[in-house]
Amino acid sequence: MQYTANTLDNQWMPFTANRDFKSDPRLVVKGEGINYTNHNGDNIIDGSSGLFCCAAGHGRKEIAAAVAEQLLELDYSPHFQIGSPPSFELASRLSALTPENMNNVFFTNSGSGSIDSALKITMAYHHARGEGSRTRFVSRERAYHGSNIGGTSLSGLMKNRQTFGSLMPGVVHMRHTWLPEVRFVRGQPPLGSELAEDLQRFCELLGGSNIAACFVEPIAGSTGCLVPPIGYLERLREICDAHGILLVFDEVITGFGRTGKPFASQTFGVTPDMMTIAKGLTNGVLPMGAVVVKDEIYNTINEVAPDGVIDFFHGYTYSGNPASCAASLATLDIYEKENLFQRGADLSEYFLDRIFDLEGIDAITDIRGYGLFAAVDLIVEGAPGIAGTKALKALFAAGLHIKFTGDTALIAPPLIAKRKDIDNIVSILREVLNN
Repeated sequence: MQYTANTLDNQWMPFTANRDFKSDPRLVVKGEGINYTNHNGDNIIDGSSGLFCCAAGHGRKEIAAAVAEQLLELDYSPHFQIGSPPSFELASRLSALTPENMNNVFFTNSGSGSIDSALKITMAYHHARGEGSRTRFVSRERAYHGSNIGGTSLSGLMKNRQTFGSLMPGVVHMRHTWLPEVRFVRGQPPLGSELAEDLQRFCELLGGSNIAACFVEPIAGSTGCLVPPIGYLERLREICDAHGILLVFDEVITGFGRTGKPFASQTFGVTPDMMTIAKGLTNGVLPMGAVVVKDEIYNTINEVAPDGVIDFFHGYTYSGNPASCAASLATLDIYEKENLFQRGADLSEYFLDRIFDLEGIDAITDIRGYGLFAAVDLIVEGAPGIAGTKALKALFAAGLHIKFTGDTALIAPPLIAKRKDIDNIVSILREVLNN
């Protein structure tokens, strides 16, 4: 099927160079396994799991059947003062996967919604404890925490912030953890743990008793797979504990097997007070997110409310949507039955071997990776992002979808990928980047 400019005019696409795209559109019309089919009938390998969400691959009939069955049984139910069984079943299933004492799940519509919900949960928790002075938040440079106002305020990506003024007040940013000395280091860098002391300095400058929470991606994802230095997350946990600050892990990208375990907090052995999740929660089939909180946080907020009075004045029309819950339950079944988290862990070493084999290509300035997630930095050509967009288009034309942030390629194949799929991904990357 051919698409003309007129058929594309009306959609304002997100995070897209719209004029450039509409002059030469890249459209996908089908997905199956780890592959897309474009509108010309060409096969496109999905090297980034869509946007890191399709961990079980595309075209999963089990998920489609579960959603269809749920829609015919109960298409919608509000979750304000009323509920539906799928959401309670899903919350129970999730609490069995999360770290110990994180047994309470608040459903949202997306990763962005999860971050803003986590901000409000943090405020409600401190208010319930009589510590309303805790109004400051700490994040990091180069962080990405979604595109809502709260998440954009926490984010440390310049292009995501510069158009939107001062955003939410009271947010400060620690330095990011990328250091030139650890270029082409695989796994956790041996240098950089001292950067966690930025949080301690903010405690001294602002007063630790005024800081509500520290938001961190265990692996900074959208900016380019910044793996935490050895000891870095552990030190953040120590500082938060010393000052009564909540530690929030944004696991929207790292959750559901990307690092070899259900969540990166388990991989790195550091338990946060809250986690935000989305993406792999439904395998990308339907929009859904969640905030998972420690029991103490839920109990504190819940118990201060008088009997019969709402305990947390927050939520969404689509919180706990039955169809989304059905999609998630079917997705969790696939993860379990096909042992996908372990499959991803088993494939990781081969994946990283092949990705790091790209070192030496003139266009590449750095490679980082952990689990089934890697980033390749390209030489900047002119304005930031031009080289990345050029490479994205060339890779797609060669049969490979890779998500780019600026001039950084983010490679995160579905957990169902096989060694031959990794070989094909790396072969196309090598051919295109060499040219």
